[in-house]
Amino acid sequence: MAFVITAPCRHEKAAECVDVCPVDCIEEGEDQYFIDPNTCIDCGACVAACPVEAIIDEHELSPDQEEMLEKAESFFG
Repeated sequence: MAFVITAPCRHEKAAECVDVCPVDCIEEGEDQYFIDPNTCIDCGACVAACPVEAIIDEHELSPDQEEMLEKAESFFG
């Protein structure tokens, strides 16, 4: 998984990231969107499009954001 959608997306769900994704790897969950690591091509288009700056490279997550990675992994099972 290259990118993780973090807490600012919760309940915001603006969806600009979905509109720009060339491979449709972003799926809507109950309270936020998630990036499918098996489909993502790491283009970064979603990062630039996110109005709440919620999308972060997984290697740049702070310790308090690690739960968002776990949540995404759980979503895609």
